[in-house]
Amino acid sequence: MDYSVGQVAGFAGVTVRTLHHYDDIGLLVPGGRSHAGHRRYGDADLDRLQQILFYRELGFPLDEVAALLDDPDVDPRVHLRRRHDLLTARIEQLRRMAAAVERALEAREMGIELTPEERFEVFGDQDPGRYADEAEERWGGTEAYAESRRRTARYTKEDWKRAQAQVDDWNGRYAALVAAGEPPSGRRAMDLAEEHRLHIGRWYYACSYETHTCLGDMYVADERFTAYYDALGAGVAEHLRAAIHANAARHRG
Repeated sequence: MDYSVGQVAGFAGVTVRTLHHYDDIGLLVPGGRSHAGHRRYGDADLDRLQQILFYRELGFPLDEVAALLDDPDVDPRVHLRRRHDLLTARIEQLRRMAAAVERALEAREMGIELTPEERFEVFGDQDPGRYADEAEERWGGTEAYAESRRRTARYTKEDWKRAQAQVDDWNGRYAALVAAGEPPSGRRAMDLAEEHRLHIGRWYYACSYETHTCLGDMYVADERFTAYYDALGAGVAEHLRAAIHANAARHRG
């Protein structure tokens, strides 16, 4: 039984051109020819092709494949060990590349495409990516979360710096207001609460008054938010919550 070059190409999953090339360089010379001079491959040729493809899959160049198959003095184990070392090193390199891609994807999904140094430069120790997993668990199915992800995915470092500068400015003004004894139901406090709501809408997602009051409640219920706002001044978190509620009532009224 022998086979044409087209049949062998189909068996082996290679091209006819590849088989012609192997013949031309003496790597796989078919054992027979038809009356018309066409290549015919026997079982021994198929066995050799199988070995060639095995070594090619491991990355051996054709000249080394020929040496392995034709030189009785060549120890295949030496070549295989060397190839194993090269493959192991390549696998480790690919693992590092995959890890780097995963980190980039995580940063993209959080909408914060900054290096750790840039994050610290922009946010200090208040890195917004710190609670990314928790945020997704809490709000991942909401439209607000999806909208925030869409927006922030396009932000550059300069965008984040502008947003954070606005936060820092607002924090300073609100802390001064609380320190001055302004009541949360006063016009200045409510105006700053409204500015707080509009900042969220400008940078992250459309923040309704209902959503804003829920956020205000969380600033007191979640000790981490309370600690953040109370670091601006004693009682700031509770004051802000009350101002947010007063502002929402003002606009509903």
